[in-house]
Amino acid sequence: MPHRSVIGCEGVVTIPTRGTGGPGEVLVKIRGGSETYLAWSEHPLPEGTKILVFDSRGGRTVDVMQWSDPLDANTST
Repeated sequence: MPHRSVIGCEGVVTIPTRGTGGPGEVLVKIRGGSETYLAWSEHPLPEGTKILVFDSRGGRTVDVMQWSDPLDANTST
């Protein structure tokens, strides 16, 4: 059963993904904490890449894409 609550959450790659060649691992901010998920991406993503979860495959496996929060880019003091 897919975990719908994780869709739309942000996180960071902890173990690089290999695109269609294999999954990696991400640490996702969810439910007031952080949880790890097995992560698939269309293109390889290196460790430290900020991601957005856009789908859940169930069983703590998600589809992710590289993400930069547009609000962070506009922050200045």
